[in-house]
Amino acid sequence: MRASRDESEQQALQLLVTKRFGMAAATYGLALLLTWITVAAGFYQAPIETAIAGSVMIVASQLTFFWVFYRGHNLRFRDPSLTEPQVLVALVWLTFFLFNLGDNRGSLLVLYVLVLMFAVFLPPKIFLRYAVLALCSFVGMVLFDAQMGHLNEPQKALLQTGVLLVTLVWMCLFVGYVYRLRQRMRQRRFALQAHQETLRGMMRQLEDLASTDELTGLYNRRHFLRKAQAELSRLRAGHQSGLALIDLDYFKRINDLHGHAVGDRVLQTFASVARSCLRDDDILARYGGEEFVLLLPNTDAEQFRACCERLREAFANAQPPEGNIQAGHLSLSVGMTLLREGDDLDESLQRADDALYRAKDNGRNRCEISWATVDA
Repeated sequence: MRASRDESEQQALQLLVTKRFGMAAATYGLALLLTWITVAAGFYQAPIETAIAGSVMIVASQLTFFWVFYRGHNLRFRDPSLTEPQVLVALVWLTFFLFNLGDNRGSLLVLYVLVLMFAVFLPPKIFLRYAVLALCSFVGMVLFDAQMGHLNEPQKALLQTGVLLVTLVWMCLFVGYVYRLRQRMRQRRFALQAHQETLRGMMRQLEDLASTDELTGLYNRRHFLRKAQAELSRLRAGHQSGLALIDLDYFKRINDLHGHAVGDRVLQTFASVARSCLRDDDILARYGGEEFVLLLPNTDAEQFRACCERLREAFANAQPPEGNIQAGHLSLSVGMTLLREGDDLDESLQRADDALYRAKDNGRNRCEISWATVDA
């Protein structure tokens, strides 16, 4: 179960990062279009072979990223979206592209902002690293042009550098704000998950309290009836379940002679004995007072009879609780019937009750059956 959940989460994560890669690839497509627009308009100051090389660089980088995402190799990294490598590749390409525009590069400084927008969810220190790289790349191009004597308008270049610097500083501040906001959201989400787990635990405790008899720890009557009805609805032709009503003999006398505290311990003794005699799937509940009800799914008459006899003998041989009850003075009576497809639960309980009364009338400490009605 846990493995399938992890696999499902990985598939969802891969789908998300692949969509993000698709958006980045579409942006590169627009960048490729922009490259050839500048070539056609005469703004590209390098030979056309350089534009072809830049285009090949774009296509090759995106095919490489596509192969990594398609093969799922990105999931091996701490950041499956591979944000840092993609931003780095984009900055290299953009620097190469702007370098070949010469004095026309100022009008396309906004592309730095576009590239760095893909990094806004990185930690501020990492974002700062790429912002500095972007600024240094532009300043490096300006200084190279100045060194080569190609810088025709130094004042314009200085203004462009200042605009880029202010923009990058603002983006760094914005990324810091976004990061702190995400941290607070993450903390609140963790706190909410903790509260939800607490509420789930409380709900489970409430369900246990609502379905369990406090004294014996067995199911209570209401919960038993719900489970028994569900079990009855699942029965199919050729299958049957055993239903028994169990009454502790002379329990009122125990209460009168030894007190209710001893009587409570007798009930707990029966619950303990019954748990040791029954299967995990068997359903035992306190039906009321000293009366209990038992449901054995998927059984037959002989197995059911043997189980009830084993339970009766185990209780008769149980160690009495503290008090003046002597060994061998504990006993119970059982009325048994069988459930089959189409039976009514109330009628079945009545059959078991009739059998229980026969057991008590015949001397107690015995099991009586009532399958004649079922077989008819």
